[in-house]
Amino acid sequence: MFKKSLYLLPAVAVTLFSYSCKNLGKDEFVKAPSGLEYKLYSQNKEGEYEIKDASKTDSAAYKAKLDKVMSFEMEYRNAKDSLLFSTKDNAMPIQIKMVASPNKGSIEEAFLMLDKGDSAVFRINADTLFAKTFRSPLPPFIEKGSFLTFFVKAINLQTEQEAMADYPKMMERQQKEMEARAAKQAPIDDKLIQEYVKKNNLQVQKTASGVYYVITQPGAGPNATDGKVVAVKYKGTLLNGKEFDSSDKSNGGNPIEFPLGQNQVIKGWEEGIKQFNKGSKGTLLIPSPQGYGSMARGAELPANSILRFDVELVDIKDAPAAPAGPTGPGGPAGPGAGL
Repeated sequence: MFKKSLYLLPAVAVTLFSYSCKNLGKDEFVKAPSGLEYKLYSQNKEGEYEIKDASKTDSAAYKAKLDKVMSFEMEYRNAKDSLLFSTKDNAMPIQIKMVASPNKGSIEEAFLMLDKGDSAVFRINADTLFAKTFRSPLPPFIEKGSFLTFFVKAINLQTEQEAMADYPKMMERQQKEMEARAAKQAPIDDKLIQEYVKKNNLQVQKTASGVYYVITQPGAGPNATDGKVVAVKYKGTLLNGKEFDSSDKSNGGNPIEFPLGQNQVIKGWEEGIKQFNKGSKGTLLIPSPQGYGSMARGAELPANSILRFDVELVDIKDAPAAPAGPTGPGGPAGPGAGL
């Protein structure tokens, strides 16, 4: 769970769908011949949502969407109605290329039902979604045989070239929004951490960015630094003691290895692990802006979660030399490239 990218699935602000969900939500799901269950809405000239009949979709209009990029605001929830992910948390809509899928009842089929401005609610079988679309194992926080409910609003339809041109602008807006959220959340988290430290009588030190750490067992030699590969055993919990991940669970009891300075882990780890040397043990208390920020990571990690990691720095090694390429030794394909 320490890694940056875990189950980054398509996921919108509930307020965008409050009208359709509260006023039109009593209508029944429609079941397509493929088995896909949906509620589809379009806006009239007055801006009000009306039920849209997907069976009247023009085939030419359908084909015109293929290979174009639709921008969506979405959220999705598990069978217990727990919010798993939202583009509101991510401060950025998601762009998806419109492609036909050979899989019956697929999320690709669902997306192609929407035109720009439409909203919808889809129910997708979780097993099918992960096996055939995401091609990955079902996450532990999603029950086998259950359904995921997607709340979706299509906000734009573009060519690939137009979408690529817009992407840097979207990233810039996202960065500014996330920085503003972090600045607002940081003092709240710091107060909560100080209260936790006092309650648990911890003798902590604090880094410049606000990560608290305790060395409970000193090691030997110099501290870990950027460019080194570190091997770390860990257990991650929230401040309430609830465990959400560990190297015992995620890596078979073996330490995980990663290069420092490559942004392969959350900021709190990048800075916190540098306070340790080989063989040392201790605790990191990471405020949410240095962790996952306002992004929820499934039901076990709500938005703005303060993280506690009990860690052991098992080893510090030199990074393997990058193979010589067209640009000479240490070319573009170094450790962590493309991750």
